[in-house]
Amino acid sequence: MSEIDLSLLQRYLRQTILPNFGIAGQQKLAQAKVLVIGAGGLGSAALPYLAAGGVGTLGIVDFDQVSESNLHRQVIHTPEFINRPKTESAKFYLNKLNPDCEIITFNQKLTQENAKEIIKDFDLVLDGSDNFETKYLVNDVCAELEIPDVWAALNQFDGRVSVFDAKSGPCYRCLFPSAPPAGSVPSCAEAGVLGSLCGVIGNLQSLEAVKILTGIGEPLVGRLTIFDALDGDWETITIHKDPSCEKH
Repeated sequence: MSEIDLSLLQRYLRQTILPNFGIAGQQKLAQAKVLVIGAGGLGSAALPYLAAGGVGTLGIVDFDQVSESNLHRQVIHTPEFINRPKTESAKFYLNKLNPDCEIITFNQKLTQENAKEIIKDFDLVLDGSDNFETKYLVNDVCAELEIPDVWAALNQFDGRVSVFDAKSGPCYRCLFPSAPPAGSVPSCAEAGVLGSLCGVIGNLQSLEAVKILTGIGEPLVGRLTIFDALDGDWETITIHKDPSCEKH
């Protein structure tokens, strides 16, 4: 969907009446192309709000299949899709949620060989991956192509969100120049993660994406927001460009 159908304005009425949003903001969403890396805990929270909110084209990259252990947090997947591709499950859900949103699926792992070719056709990337290798790869390609990277990470009861935009602020490598030693940081599969935390952080990613696409508010460029789910505390810290970062 490249342009908003005026007959659909009733669907988006609660957004279009917002100050500084209006029909112009809705039109920008309709023309936008967003790539979501991962249809897991973060992606399954962000994708429905992007689709329902009127983003015209959504790409989904994921090579995994739905398992029973996904269902407590990856809420776009249902038991009938167990052992089937997450991209297939996500597309089925989103097509029912908003048939006017075009869904493009990439049922493959993001690699050095295919990342640039996949990412280059999108306006924004939402990184819902769960491993350092992919996060550095997404950052590096987005920095090269000058595409905003809406990043997030989860760890048990904590979540972090930032927007890495090499054109106007720091990138992921400015914050973390290199990945930690292998095995030093446990994965969600090893350490666990609170299901509803995925919803909080994934939805915050979708909000940042909408802000960037429509030009409203101040995206988290140069800032890292940290949420402690147990205490209910939010903290935001400033991130600066690293002059020695090779991605700038």
